Amino acid sequence: MLALASLYWGLSFPIIKALTLLNRSLVPDAGSWFVSSAAMAPRFVLAAAILLLLRRRGDAPLTRSELRQGAGMGAFACVGTLLQTDGLQYTEGSTSAFLTQFSAIFVPAWIALRHRRNPGIVVWACCALVLVGGAILGHFDWRTLRLGRGEWETLLSAVAYTGQILWLERREFEGNRPGRVTHVMFALQAAVFVALAAATAPRAGALAEPWESPSWVAMTLVLTVVCTVGAFSIMTRWQPKITSTEAGLIYCTEPVFTSGFVLFVPALLSAWTGIAYPNEQATASLVVGGCLITLANVAVQIKFSKVIGQLDA
Repeated sequence: MLALASLYWGLSFPIIKALTLLNRSLVPDAGSWFVSSAAMAPRFVLAAAILLLLRRRGDAPLTRSELRQGAGMGAFACVGTLLQTDGLQYTEGSTSAFLTQFSAIFVPAWIALRHRRNPGIVVWACCALVLVGGAILGHFDWRTLRLGRGEWETLLSAVAYTGQILWLERREFEGNRPGRVTHVMFALQAAVFVALAAATAPRAGALAEPWESPSWVAMTLVLTVVCTVGAFSIMTRWQPKITSTEAGLIYCTEPVFTSGFVLFVPALLSAWTGIAYPNEQATASLVVGGCLITLANVAVQIKFSKVIGQLDA
């Protein structure tokens, strides 16, 4: 299920990139922060509204624990999503997907520092595989790599997403209803991005201008229903059933899916919207990098399965 969520998030990279490019063409006098927040605000406003409509009558009121968990996840997600979206304006989608997966390294590193506990050589080896596989998928040339604004923002977004992963698995939140937690998270993100878009709008009415584009509306709906409601609902429902380290490594399948989508989705979106967003090229790096990341996930799953079996025995 978490791999399915990663597939949905993998699709979000080319869609968000296309949305920011389209925003720039529709509102040419806007700054990058408006372009980013205006792309995200409708996504989370609509997502919160959808979950409200899907709420069953007679459900128990929101608990304090659910509110706290959702607010914490929303705070981390606001920072991560804003930085990642803004960074996509200054770097390639495959590069962004790779750098985002540094959360797979940050999670076990935080566990080691916070609890003074080594997660084990298998986990560290899997993290190394993730780094190498992600670097291959991202077509990184380490001799000429320069960390510009896009790269730094994406790395900082990975730190925020690490916080989100760790916050979700806190034991004090066991028993919370995933749907209600996700709703709180979306509502907070909607409020933050609407406020930010309004504060950075170049003129009155700039927020409404993108809604006049049918292609912009359609991409926003796909991003909302599939990559937001679908992916995050899966995350809050299924991630607590495994460890944060396992989850972080499984989420590293995201660039595998992204690398597949960017082979054809950009050209389709460009032809539909009129923006200049070329496809990325298919190379052997897709197979090699994807296999390394998959191997890391399989290895960590085997390790934790053995640990659980020993505990049961």
